[in-house]
Amino acid sequence: MNTHPINLTVRFLLEIIMLIVLGCWGWRLGSDGLRYLLAAGLPLAAALLWGYFRIPNDPKPAPIAIPGPARLLLEWVLFGLAVYGLRELGHPSLSMWLAIIVVVHYAVSYDRTWVMLQNKPYHGFTGKSIMGMKP
Repeated sequence: MNTHPINLTVRFLLEIIMLIVLGCWGWRLGSDGLRYLLAAGLPLAAALLWGYFRIPNDPKPAPIAIPGPARLLLEWVLFGLAVYGLRELGHPSLSMWLAIIVVVHYAVSYDRTWVMLQNKPYHGFTGKSIMGMKP
């Protein structure tokens, strides 16, 4: 189920929402020049962590390979920060909806989540076509 195009689209949109919320939250946290640094720095740091620390075959080679549980923890922390940031921005109901959608997404992606929790190599993308593209 993890490689279903709808699920991949939801995952992509969740990642984009996370980056936008972190940027907005950074803007609100800072003042004067610091707000520019935080507004750009928080999403940039999140994107770098997300892109560099990966499990092998998810879906590209990992620049820095980490165990599955560590990757899940990283993802959950980043999404958790976005949920918290959205709440701090004054949107508690949107924050709750974001949290629910993230939890449902990980439940729907049970195959990837379960393999990562067991710290086994994930082969869900290996050799499969994703939205018409080969990995």
